[in-house]
Amino acid sequence: MSRITALDTYDVRFPTSRELDGSDAMNPDPDYSAAYVVMRTDQPDMAGYALAFTIGRGNDVQKAAIDALHHHVVGLDVDDVIDDLGGFARRLIGDSQLRWLGPEKGVMHMAIGAVINAAWDLAARMAGKPVWRFIAEMTPEQLVATIDFRYLTDALTPGEALTMLHAAVPGKLRRISQLLAEGYPAYTTSPGWLGYSDEKMQRLAREAVSAGFRTIKLKVGMNIEDDVRRCRLARKTVGPDIAIAVDANQRWDVPDAISWLRHLAGVQLAWVEEPTSPDDILGHAAIRRAVTPVPISTGEHTHNRVMFKQLFQANAVDLVQIDAARVGGVNENLAILLLAAKYGVRVFPHAGGVGLCELVQHLAMADFVAISGKKDDRAIEFVDHLHQHFVDPVIVSNGCYIAPDAPGFSAQMHTHSVERYRYPEGPAWHEPADMARAS
Repeated sequence: MSRITALDTYDVRFPTSRELDGSDAMNPDPDYSAAYVVMRTDQPDMAGYALAFTIGRGNDVQKAAIDALHHHVVGLDVDDVIDDLGGFARRLIGDSQLRWLGPEKGVMHMAIGAVINAAWDLAARMAGKPVWRFIAEMTPEQLVATIDFRYLTDALTPGEALTMLHAAVPGKLRRISQLLAEGYPAYTTSPGWLGYSDEKMQRLAREAVSAGFRTIKLKVGMNIEDDVRRCRLARKTVGPDIAIAVDANQRWDVPDAISWLRHLAGVQLAWVEEPTSPDDILGHAAIRRAVTPVPISTGEHTHNRVMFKQLFQANAVDLVQIDAARVGGVNENLAILLLAAKYGVRVFPHAGGVGLCELVQHLAMADFVAISGKKDDRAIEFVDHLHQHFVDPVIVSNGCYIAPDAPGFSAQMHTHSVERYRYPEGPAWHEPADMARAS
């Protein structure tokens, strides 16, 4: 019998604001950060790893929320956890006194998601499989057992989910082979940060196209004339055959979004992401009606499966982003992927942040193999930042994510990176900016 002996958390921050990496209209100077979780067992070589992503200040709050879950985890039998990942998630979410802080949203829900993801990482490591394959090779009944269908049954019942999953079974082996041979399409935001100069944006856009990316994304929302100019410049740089998406990061009221996007109509946008508050379902629906046929999207800040359900029911979006570290872990993301498949909504996972590319690739690939069976009409975001700090970093080749083969969720960070960037005591936070950049 093996037991969980510790739930260690670390405040890890990277000074990305020094180069304005990650800058957008709502978040001008982020420091990409991770409340990093290690679920330790009494086997020294076996642990589960995960993180909750933040952009700097507030990472200490996120760490404290994860620490508040220790008593739910430490001392549990490992087999009891990994054999019932659905029950484990429901127990964490069901703590009534902590649930009161949400419910099922915000800092506490992100903390729970990180711990749930660490349990999935541990389960996949013990099975010797990457998480995408661990999910894909579960039976439909096992998958449905991980999902909390409370609040969803007016849109998706367990029986409907089972029918969808059983329908996907016959093609699983073929799709696994296809994924291993082809990878999963990616798009990149690396050229598009709002703080970058025109010259840097153009250079990175050209490099992205040369690297095989067929879609780039630009940040917008600070100044309409500047947005129109930058989008036209990007179009001139990449040519007519490369898709350009834009992301307003929640900057606009509904009327402003409609007016602003009409000015950008001539750029032939692939989609517009987060045009208004992520909580405003009816606002997204109104924007979508007003600017059709420009596709509208949101999701990276959408709290939980219930809000995704309503976005789909209200015909508020053409596509959505899921985020591996925003909602209640793998379990809730599986529910969202099933809902998206039922409603015919494309999923373009969010990965702009430390560790998010590493995590969300597994969810997209599991969706392709076990749920939707689709990947050619969608893509995973890629941002070329900070991957060197992970033991199993993402591999992107010719504009596609290569399916990871190492066991787990790809979330384990190098010990030396954790020590160097721990806040505030890590040496990276006590040296000149040029030395930190060089490292």
